Amino acid sequence: MTDASPIADVVARMRQRLDALPADLAARRHFLGTYLRTTQAVGRAIDQARFEDPEWVEIWDVRFAELYLQAHDADLASRTAGGAVGVPRPWRLAFDASPDLPALGHVLLGINAHVNYDLPQALLAVISDDDFLDPRLMARRRRDHERIDAVLAERVAAEDGELAATGPRSLLDHVLTPLNRLASQRFLRESRQKVWHNTVELQQARVDGCYEKRLGELEVLSAAKVADLLRPGQVLLRLAVTGFGVTLPPP
Repeated sequence: MTDASPIADVVARMRQRLDALPADLAARRHFLGTYLRTTQAVGRAIDQARFEDPEWVEIWDVRFAELYLQAHDADLASRTAGGAVGVPRPWRLAFDASPDLPALGHVLLGINAHVNYDLPQALLAVISDDDFLDPRLMARRRRDHERIDAVLAERVAAEDGELAATGPRSLLDHVLTPLNRLASQRFLRESRQKVWHNTVELQQARVDGCYEKRLGELEVLSAAKVADLLRPGQVLLRLAVTGFGVTLPPP
């Protein structure tokens, strides 16, 4: 990842947001810091030729990050203007979560909003309707989509260490750490499969002229999942029962 690469540029933009966070939004550092390091890891994986189409993955990853940055910036602007205009509902719930939540809670809220709601949109931004008619190309796109899981899974232990450094953990948290790491990797696989399904559903809606309606349905489902994560209790244990992703039903 060179200093002039698109991913290096988006990492710099994330770092600028991280450095500029006001004191009352310090809890937002947990997700943003995790996301910044993960984006750097994707950039290294691209440099290591771990994808079949690295140029496409880079464009896609940057488009994905930009959706988060847009939500983040819109939320900051809305706090000044006095209303959450332009902030998608999943992000609004994640951003408004109590700062007293554990660091892991803030990270999970951000991941959930970003993966469930933003990722299908980012994929559609870099896969045209004509691309969907090419089975070989789509198979390649899906394989690269799934290869991201390996990159993210490699970050789980390191990110767990980063979160542990943010404050004391309960005895139960220490006992659950190995389970949390295994569960996190399973959630990545499960949510990525659902994201691909939702991307296909949204693409068909784009062809049929009802994209905004279906995207609105995805926004509602994603917000409901974030709201579920905000309920008291061990979040990862509850996710083991309910699952991480959301699935758009047939239109």
